[in-house]
Amino acid sequence: MTDHSRAIEGLALLATLTSVFGEIHPLCDQVVQNSHDASTKGMHGDHLVYVNDGSPVEENPWRTGKEGRTCTASAYGRRSVCRHVAGYTAVQLASTVAVTRTLGYRVPAGALLAGAAINAITHGIIDRRDPLLWLAEKAGKSGYIKHATVVRKAGGEGTEYPEPVQDISGPGTALMEIDQAAHRAVGVAAALVTTWITLRKGGRR
Repeated sequence: MTDHSRAIEGLALLATLTSVFGEIHPLCDQVVQNSHDASTKGMHGDHLVYVNDGSPVEENPWRTGKEGRTCTASAYGRRSVCRHVAGYTAVQLASTVAVTRTLGYRVPAGALLAGAAINAITHGIIDRRDPLLWLAEKAGKSGYIKHATVVRKAGGEGTEYPEPVQDISGPGTALMEIDQAAHRAVGVAAALVTTWITLRKGGRR
């Protein structure tokens, strides 16, 4: 293979992987991820919550048996984000393999796993929120985050007159936009690493 054709192959694979990583990401975040994990993956704190639903122990301290098992809020948040990242990674890997194989190209397993690891690890860190807030503050985006919030209805299903609550991290907020921008930027880096490893090992057609 000439250097020119190798460069073309690399650019084509990079574009394909970047597209798959970027376009599959919203599906994983908005459809594959369950609502409970989405609302609890950012939980932090040393206070105790119930393992089965993440509700604070202090709100209902009378549970016993399996229903009464507890953990810290931080531990619960980590469990939620791990479940989300596992589903996200599985769908992303399957989509990447499906697209590349359909186009007649086989990316080596090592390259696939390297890209998946980069996306998975950074996804988990970003979705824990505190690291993202820290980065946003360092980038001078604190004002943007405080300004671009949304008001949502509090209360569960069947609540006749739910109280409005301010949300700083869900859909429609500045933090959500920064979250998505960070994930997409990491996706480009993951695609570049995957492509580089593939070219070194030689993708098979």
